[in-house]
Amino acid sequence: MRTWGVEQRGQEFSRFYTASKDDCLRIVLVNVGDSQLAEDLVAEAFTRAWMSWRKVREHPVPRAWVVRTALNAHVSWWRRRRRELPVDDPASLTGLAGSSPAGSADLGLDQALVAALRMLPLRQREVITLRVFFDLDTDATAKLLGISPGTVGTHLHRALAALRAQTQSFIDQEVTS
Repeated sequence: MRTWGVEQRGQEFSRFYTASKDDCLRIVLVNVGDSQLAEDLVAEAFTRAWMSWRKVREHPVPRAWVVRTALNAHVSWWRRRRRELPVDDPASLTGLAGSSPAGSADLGLDQALVAALRMLPLRQREVITLRVFFDLDTDATAKLLGISPGTVGTHLHRALAALRAQTQSFIDQEVTS
């Protein structure tokens, strides 16, 4: 009987992983800008999800739990290494130094949109990720990020305004070219 329960949880997690891995990787890649690091972070997040599967499967949006875990792991990664990286051009770390994040083309992401998203502050990128890509409501996004619903609305408004301005500048560049 116990073996059946373990197998059932394994199959359930396997279906969840197969259905969610690409979306989670795309969203983490947009936030971190490095395809290898994004893959490592998502793999670690799915490992943690498996270890806590009883809790994660009860979460309202388990994919968002995985993304949030991956982004938290990125913050920890960055804090451990921030003093180890000599940087002449900060844009080179984010993939903004004349090129797009490595691997984002492989995932079917629009390069101009990825570049515009990468220029947003971290919290605005997180809000856009959860509200637009995962289609979470304001309250769920606020709870997941540990901020108030009003703050979610503020970040969303500012992020969308910045993206509209960037998109307009892209359109202007295309028209004049």
